[in-house]
Amino acid sequence: MNDSDMLIRLVGQAEGEGADLVMIRALVEEASELGAGRALARLGLADAGAEKDVRELRELLGAWRDAKTAARNAVVGWIVRGVLALVLMAVAVKVGVFAMVRG
Repeated sequence: MNDSDMLIRLVGQAEGEGADLVMIRALVEEASELGAGRALARLGLADAGAEKDVRELRELLGAWRDAKTAARNAVVGWIVRGVLALVLMAVAVKVGVFAMVRG
């Protein structure tokens, strides 16, 4: 049984005991807001600057991902250029370009 099933059963039980559905929903909403506030406080995100901090962290993470991608692309580019240079040198040796230059 997950949390939403438990909540549905508790609301049904409260209705069965005569509680008003509007009141039950208001209580659930208040409890949810309190729980969310506690969770944010435990994470250190309950202060006024938390939204700005999270936004800056997301921007920093995005920049880090962009830098990783650029570095990976640069490394792959250098590897491809190196392999192509080796292939070109092998073709030159096979054709005898270096022998023509010597003599």
